Amino acid sequence: MSDPFLSSDEYDERAHQLYNEGQYDEAIDILREGLSLYPHAVELHVGMGYARLAREEFAWARRAFDEARGLDPDHEDTLAGLGEVLLKFGERAAALACFDRVLALGFQDDHDLMLQIGRALFREGALDHARRFFEGALRAHPDSADAAACVGYAAHRLADEGGSLHWLRRALELDPGLGEARIYLANLLYDRGEYEATLFHLERTGPEEHYDALAIWRLIELKKSVYRLPDDDPELVPWNERLTELAGDAAPEDLLLSEIEAMGPDGQIRDPRQLELFGTLLTELQGMKNTVGEIHRVSTVTGSTYVGTWEEIVQQMKDDAAEWVAGSLEEYMAASAKRWRKQTGVAIPATDPESFLRASPDAGGLRILH
Repeated sequence: MSDPFLSSDEYDERAHQLYNEGQYDEAIDILREGLSLYPHAVELHVGMGYARLAREEFAWARRAFDEARGLDPDHEDTLAGLGEVLLKFGERAAALACFDRVLALGFQDDHDLMLQIGRALFREGALDHARRFFEGALRAHPDSADAAACVGYAAHRLADEGGSLHWLRRALELDPGLGEARIYLANLLYDRGEYEATLFHLERTGPEEHYDALAIWRLIELKKSVYRLPDDDPELVPWNERLTELAGDAAPEDLLLSEIEAMGPDGQIRDPRQLELFGTLLTELQGMKNTVGEIHRVSTVTGSTYVGTWEEIVQQMKDDAAEWVAGSLEEYMAASAKRWRKQTGVAIPATDPESFLRASPDAGGLRILH
C-alpha cells in the first residue's frame, strides 16, 4: 500500500519507475490506487494504458487511452499510445491519424516520441510510415545514433541496402558502443560476402550483446577460419557459452532445425558462408521483426510502397484506402480490379492476393519491386 496523501504526480512517478523496471503488475496497482483518488488525472490514465500495453492487454489498454483522450484529446502520449493499440487491432488508418495528429501538434522534434511511434509502426510492418518517423527524429536530432540506426533497420526491410549500410555506419560513428547496430551491420556485410569487414565488427562486440545465435555462429566460424583456432580454443569459450545460454531459451524444434541446416550432406558442419541458422534479423531489436512467409515489395503509382507477404501487402493497401477499412480483402480486390478494368481495359484476377498483385502491373496499378 502506498503512503497516504500522495499527489497525482507522485503516483505517476512511482508507477513510471516500476514500469521502467518491468514491474507492470505493481505499476498497475499504484495507478489503480492513484486513479481512485484522482480519476481525472490524465497522466495516470496514460500510464495505465502503457502498462496494459506492456502486458499485451490490448482491450484494457485501449480503454485507458480512450479515457485519457476524453480528458485531453490532444495529449501527445495518449495519441501515441492509442495509435499503437489501434495497430494491434488492425485499425491502421485510425492509428496513422493519431500519429499524424501528434505531428500536427508540433511534436516532430520530440526524439523519444518519434522513435516510439516509428518502432510501433515497424513492428506491425508499416515500414514506409516507420521510416518517415525515424527520419523525422533524425532531422530534428542529427546526432542521434538511435535514430540513425532505426533508419538503417527500416531501409534494410524496404530493400534499400545502400541506405541501410550508410545509416548503420553513421549510427556507429555517432556511438561506437551501439551493439545492436554493429551486429546488424555485420550480418548485412556477411550476406554481401564481405567477411573481413564482418569479423572487424563482430570482434568489437561482446557475447552479452548478442540475443540471436546467427552472428555468434558466424563469428566463431570466421575466427576458426582466419586465425586457425581449434574448436576448444580459450578465445572461443565465452562465445560457445553464450550459444549454450541462447540454446537454453530456444524451442526444441528450433534446435533441431538449426542442427539440420548447419550440417552438410556428408554430416559435416557447413562452410561459414552457408550458415543461416536462425534467420538474418536480430531478435534484440525489441520486437522490430515481422518476417512470416516470403517478403515482397510493391510501389503504387502514387508513390506509396508496401512490404510483406502478398496478403499483408493487400491488407495494407486496403487499410490505407479509408473507404475500405471496414471491408474484406475480397471486396477490396474485386472493386479495385473492376476500377482498373474500367480505366485501362485490362482484366486482372481478384481470387487471391498473389494473383491480384502479380497481374496489377499490367493494368498500371503498381510495380512489383521485389
